[in-house]
Amino acid sequence: MDLAIVIPAYNEARTIRGIAEQALRQTDRVIIVDDGSTDGTSEALAGLPVVLVRHSANLGKAAALWDGFRIALDGGADFIATLDGDGQHLPADIARLMRVARGYPGRIVIGARLRTRASAPLARRCANSFGDFWISWAAGYPIADSQSGERVYPASLLRQVQARHDRNAAFTLESELLILGAPLGYESVAAPIATIYHGDARASHFRPVRDFARIGAMVARSLLSRRMHLRGLWNSLRNAPVVVDETAIVVAEAPDAKHV
Repeated sequence: MDLAIVIPAYNEARTIRGIAEQALRQTDRVIIVDDGSTDGTSEALAGLPVVLVRHSANLGKAAALWDGFRIALDGGADFIATLDGDGQHLPADIARLMRVARGYPGRIVIGARLRTRASAPLARRCANSFGDFWISWAAGYPIADSQSGERVYPASLLRQVQARHDRNAAFTLESELLILGAPLGYESVAAPIATIYHGDARASHFRPVRDFARIGAMVARSLLSRRMHLRGLWNSLRNAPVVVDETAIVVAEAPDAKHV
């Protein structure tokens, strides 16, 4: 099964080379989209066997992801993994997510930041819980860590969906893919990963007020188009998110998931 890793990067010169080198240990198909960086992000990748796409201006994370998806799909990938370029995700965790993806075909696998979650800033934990509630409602099932950018998508899903990926959708695309995937049969499962927060990390590009407002508007459009999708609200509240311990997977049988 062919895996491609897509890494959107905006002003990540300090971390991107190490992330790329670790990603190349998972697959030889690593696609990095430099989204208009001004700090030498592309130059930091010199000599590495990655596919590098450079935007002449900053178009937003959604546009960077979408360009990476298209390249991966055109190259015939079966699975497309994503992670951020700022060091908050461990590329080595992709191998764990892929074991889940092979055991649960047709699912989006989310690297859910459930291990040592208490180390995350309180405001971020509250914001993530708020996002999980609304996105789970719109998708119609409970989702663990709907905001995590470390994921594995089945290529078959990305070939079917059309989602906004302009600048105003910079931080809504990943949430919208969860919502659009559900009625097509592509629900998500979570594989626990560690929460990583560096004390000297650069400031997040995510702007809580602006970007949660955009996510909220996207979710509202989805709910209104389905007459508030009350069955989805019920399903998202009465069930528990599916969390999979990848060490227990037997790929040939795809056993029942563990609910936590």
